[in-house]
Amino acid sequence: MAFKPFRVLYQFLYPHHIVSAMVYRITRIQNSWFKNVLIEWFILKFDVDVTSAANTDTTSYASFNQFFTRSLAPGARPIAHQGDAVVCPADGTISQIGMLSGQVIPQAKGYSFTLSALLANDLQSYRQFEGGCFTTVYLSPRDYHRVHMPITGDLRKMTYVPGRLFSVDRLTTEHVRDLFARNERVISYFDTALGPIALLMVGAIFVGSIETSWHGQVTPDTTRNIQTWRYEKGAYTFQRGSELGRFNMGSTVILLARSSSISWLNNLIPGAPVKMGQMIGRTLSVKQH
Repeated sequence: MAFKPFRVLYQFLYPHHIVSAMVYRITRIQNSWFKNVLIEWFILKFDVDVTSAANTDTTSYASFNQFFTRSLAPGARPIAHQGDAVVCPADGTISQIGMLSGQVIPQAKGYSFTLSALLANDLQSYRQFEGGCFTTVYLSPRDYHRVHMPITGDLRKMTYVPGRLFSVDRLTTEHVRDLFARNERVISYFDTALGPIALLMVGAIFVGSIETSWHGQVTPDTTRNIQTWRYEKGAYTFQRGSELGRFNMGSTVILLARSSSISWLNNLIPGAPVKMGQMIGRTLSVKQH
């Protein structure tokens, strides 16, 4: 077995969901003194920029979680206006970006995972993305933690997949095999002018819950079983840049699209910082949906 740093090894023994349940409760405490101290510590610890928030008065938030999932001021994240733009779904850092080799998705340092594992062996879903386009965006604690639509489309299906809650920071992604296919995740499938796309919100340690704008809180889920919700065409249509959901604490977003549908911008390489709404690629084909 390859050498793993202690900070990675202990995560295999960590009671992931117990710790995340504790964080869920702590971050919703509304005691003024407690939540204000926690917010100020967090801002200093992670150098959080609050100037772009719709509400810059950090003491007015009812809880730490309300601060963490804060909305942005109008115009803080302009949505790329070009007709062929594919926009970044979240603030963060590009972990990986490019084309899939069949089913294989690069993770880090020679590690990879498969589409079938990531999409919980949903044959109909993963086959349509084989050899397709993908990008993985890591959201650090200091980032804006709402997730937005990269291209206009209709929601057709959402799947909750239970799993572990390993950290998704750089060190862990370099040492835990199949990380994103092992962690808890919420997968949303959309029909777009490009054909189908999938957007995954991947859980991580300290992620108290994941919410979507149409369903509300999806995780934590006490059943720990795969669950799927299907939607009629047109029931939920999201414009490019529309809010889709949020992480209550940080994690990772993965975007999947069919082959030959997106040309990623050349300057977007692993490690590149990105902001929600900026153009990350251009559409290559138009298919009616």
